[in-house]
Amino acid sequence: MDPTSYQQTTIIHFNLFSFPLIFLFLFFLIFSLKLLSTKNTSVSNLPSLPQLPIIGNLHQLGNLPHRSLASLSEKYGPLMLLKLGQTPTLVVSSSRLAKEVMKSHDNIFSNRSQNTAAKSLLYGCHDVAFASYGEKWREARKVCAMELLNPKREEYFQHVRDEEVEELVKEIIGGDSSLVNLNKLLLSTSNNIVGRCVLGKKFEDESYGLGEVTRKAMVLLAGFCVGDAFPWLGWIDVLRGFRGQLKGTFQRIDKLFEKVIEEHRDKMTNGDDNGCCEKDFVGIMLKLQQHSLDYHFTMEDLKAILLDMLLGGTVSAAASLEWTMTELMRNPTIMKKVQEEVRTIVGKKSKIETNDIQKMDYMKCIIKESLRLHPPSPLLLPRETMGSVNLEGYQIPSKTGVLINAWAIQRDPKMWERPNQFVPERFMEEKKSIDFKGHDFEFIPFGSGRRKCIGMSFGIASFEYVLANLLHWFDWKLPDGELLDMTEQHGLSVFKKLPLKLIPTPYSL
Repeated sequence: MDPTSYQQTTIIHFNLFSFPLIFLFLFFLIFSLKLLSTKNTSVSNLPSLPQLPIIGNLHQLGNLPHRSLASLSEKYGPLMLLKLGQTPTLVVSSSRLAKEVMKSHDNIFSNRSQNTAAKSLLYGCHDVAFASYGEKWREARKVCAMELLNPKREEYFQHVRDEEVEELVKEIIGGDSSLVNLNKLLLSTSNNIVGRCVLGKKFEDESYGLGEVTRKAMVLLAGFCVGDAFPWLGWIDVLRGFRGQLKGTFQRIDKLFEKVIEEHRDKMTNGDDNGCCEKDFVGIMLKLQQHSLDYHFTMEDLKAILLDMLLGGTVSAAASLEWTMTELMRNPTIMKKVQEEVRTIVGKKSKIETNDIQKMDYMKCIIKESLRLHPPSPLLLPRETMGSVNLEGYQIPSKTGVLINAWAIQRDPKMWERPNQFVPERFMEEKKSIDFKGHDFEFIPFGSGRRKCIGMSFGIASFEYVLANLLHWFDWKLPDGELLDMTEQHGLSVFKKLPLKLIPTPYSL
C-alpha cells in the first residue's frame, strides 16, 4: 500500500474513532463548569463593566476617578468589578457595603496593594500606610498611635501650632499684595507644623530641601506606573525615566533622613538638646529604640514611617482647609454665622486658646460638612483581599484589589438630604451624633477599621486651630468680578485646580 494512502486512512480512522470521545469530553467539561457556576456564585457574576482588550477598564477612570466611578456605580450598582490593566478590582460605593468591608470582614480586607512607587520610596513598604497586614504592621501602628498621638505630646504639638499660625497671621497682614494666595500659605503652614512635630525641622528650611523632595515624592506616588497595570511592560517605565526618578528621589529622601537622625543622635549623646529631641517623633523613636524591649525596628522602618507622616499630614490638611474656605466664600450667610461664633467665644483676647476651640460647635459642623463634600482621599487608600471571602453572596478571590469610594458614599442621596449642598446644620440636627471615628459608615473621610488613618486626631486639631484663626482675625472677600472655580485636581489628595486667592481685611477688636 502506498504510504500516503496508509497515513490518510489512519488519520480518517483516528478522526472517526476520536470524535465521540471528544464530544463526550466536551459534554462533561461544559456540564462540570455549569455545575460549578451554579453551585458557587463567583466574582465573575458581579456587576462588571464592558472591558477593552488588555487595558480593561483603565480608560474609564478619567482625570477624576472618584467622580467617574460614582457615575458608573449609578448604572451598575454599589458593588462593581473592574479590570484595571491586569488587576481585578472591586469598587464599593455604599455605606452598607463599606461596613461589610471595613467592619464585618475587616480582617480579610485589611491588606494593601503595593505599587512600584510606594515600594521604591517607602523602603519596600516598611511604613504603616502601605505595609502588608501582619504582626509587624500592628506593632508599628500601635507605637505611632501611642507615641506620636499621645496626649502627653499634645502640649508640644500645640506650641508648634501656636507659633506657625502666628507666623501665618503675620504674613497675611504684612504681605506685599492685598491679594493672598491661600493655597500657598496653607500648604506652607501645614508643612511646617508637621515638619517640626515629626522631624523637628521646618519644611521650608533650605539647608534640608525637605519641601522640594517631599513634593517630588507626592507627584511620583500619584503618578501612573505602566508596570503596575501591565507587569510585562515594566520596561517602559525604565525607558520613560519613571524608575530613574524614583531612584533619585529615594536617594535624596534617604540622605535627608540620615542627616536628621544623626543630628538627633549627636544632641542626645552630648546632652545639648534641652529636651527637644524627646518631643518630635524622630527623638521619641530613637529614645524608644534605646529603652524599649517590646518593639524592635530598623532605621529603614523608621524612615518609611517618617515619610508616611510627612506625606499624609501635609497635603491633605492644606487641601481640606482650602476647600473649607472656598465653601464659606460660596456661602456668605454661613461665613457670617461662624465668624460671629468664633469672635464671640474669643472675645478681646490676643490669642485663641485650645479651650476656646472646644466651644466652637458650629465651626466643628462646618469642618465635618467640608470633609463630607471634599474627603482628603476620595477613594481612600486601595485595599487588597488577604483570602477568599463571601460578600453579598459573591465569592471574592484572594488578591482582589478594593477601592472604597468615600466621595460617592458621602454624597449618597439615600443617606443624605441635599447631598451636594453645603449644609453644616445637618450635623447639629439629624446627623448630630456622627463623627470622624469610623463608626458611621456614611461618613468615612479618614476610613474605618484596622486601616483607619492614625493621624486623624492630630490633623483635626491642626485643622480647627488654623481655621479658627483665619475666621477670627480676618474678613475675606473675592477680587472684584471673580467667580469661585470649584474644579478639582486629582493627586494624593484632591486640591482645587485653581488656587484660592482672596483679599483679607484685618478684624478690629
